[in-house]
Amino acid sequence: SQIRRLGASCDWTRERFTLDAGLSRAVREAFVRLYEKGLIYRGPRLINWSPGLRTAVSDLEVEYSQEPGFLYYFKYRLADNPDEFIPVATTRPETILGDTAVAVHPEDERYKPLIGRKALVPMLNREVPVIADDYVDREFGTGALKITPAHDPNDYAIGQRFNLEMISILDKEARINENGGPYAGMDRFECRKKLWADMKAAGLVIKEEPYMLNVPRSQRGGEIIEPMISDQWFVAIQPLADAALKVVREGEIKIVPDRFTKVYYNWLENIQDWTISRQLWWGHRIPVWYCDDCGKMTVTREDPTACMHCGSQNIRQDEDVLDTWFSSGLWPFSTLGWP
Repeated sequence: SQIRRLGASCDWTRERFTLDAGLSRAVREAFVRLYEKGLIYRGPRLINWSPGLRTAVSDLEVEYSQEPGFLYYFKYRLADNPDEFIPVATTRPETILGDTAVAVHPEDERYKPLIGRKALVPMLNREVPVIADDYVDREFGTGALKITPAHDPNDYAIGQRFNLEMISILDKEARINENGGPYAGMDRFECRKKLWADMKAAGLVIKEEPYMLNVPRSQRGGEIIEPMISDQWFVAIQPLADAALKVVREGEIKIVPDRFTKVYYNWLENIQDWTISRQLWWGHRIPVWYCDDCGKMTVTREDPTACMHCGSQNIRQDEDVLDTWFSSGLWPFSTLGWP
């Protein structure tokens, strides 16, 4: 083999395959232990969605490229006086359909009097609040932001702070769903053109400016990634990150060369929960079974024959598989016989 030709001195009797029984046992053991400690949970959160692969993907599987695009300026009319408006700029007009607020900086004199009033989502005429948040950059665009918590990471954080509604406008194929009103069924980019044309006809368009975009693309498929709210399995990373930070800060572990200590801190201090479920057919199945009778979950190391809560045999395993890095991260342990 190529590895032998390179001169690698390996004990070939210890070959391992990711889906070997021993390694699969380690994966289940780790999942169950983390679940029992409250470090694995399932719920709706903002994730990277690959429309081409039709699965969630990790941050590390998203590659960013500088590409020419446009900054679209438009009017957000006020609900109590449609003659008044807030000028807003966006790079993704189609996401206007999922807006749930307009945000301005609390110290911006231009918009201070508008805080607390209501604005109308273009073409849908749904009322949304005008809110104030320090995140808003007064120098970017118009100094006012449309907030789409279900389709942008920064907007998601603002939505959490203000308890805003999360309106998802895309399905798994990145087509507009029922929340898009008359644009339902359109491809996201087809919708962008149609919505902008309709807004122009309605007198809501101010201008367009060429703008360099930082576009997220799938590492595998190359298509543009969409941030969207999805029910997935996650590892709560912060408690684990805190422990990893503590041992370095207290000198139990020393990073060499020292300049990478800052990189280490920056990585762990700004870390997000890890999406570990994937909508693929190949990999380690998530060891969770749902009961169709009582509705509860059974999380176990061995395949169950009945629900651990009500005893019903009417159970089905979660169809998702684990992110490949879940098993890869266990490699040093699982290949040496753990658990």
